[in-house]
Parts: sequence; structure tokens; C-alpha cells
Amino acid sequence: MPPTTLRRLLPVSALTALSACGLLLASACSADRDPAAGRVSVLAQPTAMATAKALALGPALPGSGDSYLQGMPPPLSPTDVYAADRPNALSPVVRGFPSRVYVPNTLSDTVSVIDPATYRVIRTLQVGHQPQHVVPSWDLRTLWVNNDLGNSLTPINPATGAQGAPVDVHDPYNLYFTPNGKYAIVMASNDHALVFRDAHTMKVVKSVPAGCAGVNHADFSPNGEYFIVSCEFSGDLLKVDTAKMEVVARQKIPFDGSMPQDVKISPDGKVWYVADMMANGVWELNGDTFSTPVLLKTGAGAHGLYVSRDSASLYISNRGEGSVSVLDFATGKLVHKWQIPGGGSPDMGGVSADGKVLWLSGRYDSEVYAMSTADGHLIARIPVGDGPHGLAVYPQPGRYSLGHTGIFR
Repeated sequence: MPPTTLRRLLPVSALTALSACGLLLASACSADRDPAAGRVSVLAQPTAMATAKALALGPALPGSGDSYLQGMPPPLSPTDVYAADRPNALSPVVRGFPSRVYVPNTLSDTVSVIDPATYRVIRTLQVGHQPQHVVPSWDLRTLWVNNDLGNSLTPINPATGAQGAPVDVHDPYNLYFTPNGKYAIVMASNDHALVFRDAHTMKVVKSVPAGCAGVNHADFSPNGEYFIVSCEFSGDLLKVDTAKMEVVARQKIPFDGSMPQDVKISPDGKVWYVADMMANGVWELNGDTFSTPVLLKTGAGAHGLYVSRDSASLYISNRGEGSVSVLDFATGKLVHKWQIPGGGSPDMGGVSADGKVLWLSGRYDSEVYAMSTADGHLIARIPVGDGPHGLAVYPQPGRYSLGHTGIFR
């Protein structure tokens, strides 16, 4: 097992001791695998304009034509990139999909499917080796299971729950999509690269050397022109030009032993937050200037970042202490800390479509937590497979997905 893989599977204490369908991906639900040709064939490849109309995208902002990534649906609001993510504001594309929680169990090579109405596992899917995240495609029609050490993506049709034939993709630790839906971006952690792949054929368009160890999580600027990536094993941040597919800036986080994790921007796009499981908090920086980040302490093992449905709060999972911190975007202050009774290891997850429940995987406890966003009380603790990681709550509000466990705009 590679050293980076070992470190990713160990708890914080041990780490310290050791010091998309159609427009997106050719293998989405509208694609069939051609056994004779050994490749994926696309049945329908709509143009970006046609896809935008089908998803009922909002109008462009005044004067935005020259300032957004070409082909990207502009934000619905000039002050809130999450304006499309309001409670139950489901796209027509996903409105008929059953509500489910998909949990990739890294050590079991399975995905547990939970019915959020009953808080019970209703199905277990066998997938590839070491599934890390379940990722919604840009067009919302497909869920991709990232089989990191299995070197493949397993597609799941969220309308039926059926899984398709795996697609060969090397080292898919995490998966993102450019805001215009043109490329899939594979975070190839062990390969130390950001791999841009053609949206239709999955052919590698450009492999960008990261120059750091453990490329991991990312988020995009409001105009889509750049994104910021965390490198968990070397403590670096990268700034990447989306159109040029080039790393344009990099910096070392000013903390010895830093292990940056999830990345998320504030609703107004002015502040970027980077969770750091060794610094025990979130780093704040200006993405445009790529300023030196400043640390806000939240709790031991800060890991996942999730925005509330009203764009008012940021939920921060503190994996090392079994808690969730709540940050108020308006003031930049921490306003709550919710403890999981009896402890736990809250990792990655998402918010329910109605915004009332925060779902998080319990990485080292083979369980999933459902927590009330009203007061943080634990609603349910659900046993799943071993090593649950990047779970996806689906469907969620939003017009399109930027990847990970569900970053919707």
C-alpha cells in the first residue's frame, strides 16, 4: 500500500505519530459501453446551449459576458454563488429521482445506499477497490464512484439505482468538473497530477503536474476562471487557470505539518475556506490575490465544509473530536459547536434537499451521522461498511454540479 494511501486511512492520532452523462462524461446514464470496441459510446451529446436551456438556467448578469469562463452558466445572483441551492429547488432533471444517501465504504469496496426517510441502509453495491467519493456529474444525471486504487469510475443511475460498467480512469481519488461542463478533472493523488479529461470520450486532454503531494479537494471562483486546490500531504495550495489548464500560483500553508482538506468559497466569493485536519481549523484567504491564509480554529481534525441552504452558515466537520462547528458568513465568527453524543469521526457529506439535515460519514466508526441543522442534535446513527468516506446526498438543489460530494451552483 502506498504511503499516501496508508496515511489517508489512519486516524489523526496515528497520522501525528507517523508525522457525467451527456455533456459531461461519455459513460453517463445516456451512454452505453460498446463491448466490441472496448470504449464508451455516447448516445446523445447536447450542445452547451441546449443543455443550459434543458436545465432552466437563469439569465446572465448584466455585463457578465466578458468576465466568465466561456460556456459557463452565470450565477443567479451577483452576491451569492449558491443562490440556486435554496431548499427543495430541484432542477427538472432530478425532480423525479428518489432521495438517497450514497456512502462509499473505502475499506469494504462497497457503497451503502440509505433511505433518508427511514434512516436505514436499503441496498449495498459492490464497486471497485477503495472507493473514496460519490460524485454527481455536471448535468446531474449520473453519480460517479471514485474507485481510487481500482483505477476506475463506477456509474450509478440515481433515477433507478442501477450501476453501470466501470470506466477505466487512473488514480481517481476525487473528481471535479469545469463550470462549463467541458472537462472532468481527476484529482490523481498518488500520481501527483490534475488530469483534465475530455467530457465525451474521457480521453486525457492534459495531465498537469501538481508539484505537490496529495492533490485532494477544490472549489471554483464565481466566474469559473480559476480554482484552488489543496494538497494534503505537502501542505500546499494551488491556484489553477481553468481555461489554460495551468497551475498559475502555489503557496505553502504557514503551519508545520499542515494537512489541508476540503475547500469552499463564501457566498459572495470574497473569502476562501480551507479545512486543515492538523491545524485544527479552517484557513481563510482571498482567492483573487491568493493571499497568505489566516487560521480560524474550529476543532480537532477539521475536515469537511458544507454551506447551508440559505447561504448563511458554513458547517465544518471536526473529525478528530466528533463535532461540527458552525460559522456565520455575515460576521465570519463561529456561532455554534455541535457534539456528537458518545463521540465519532465526522468526515465528508452534504445537506439534505430541504436543508434540515446534515449528513456526514463516520470515517473510523463504520457509521453515518444525520444531524439537525436547527440545533445540531443527532437524529440518527446508521451502521454502514468499513471506512465510509465521501458520501453524497442526492438529489440536491442546484442547476449543475462542480463535483466532489456535491458542489452545486
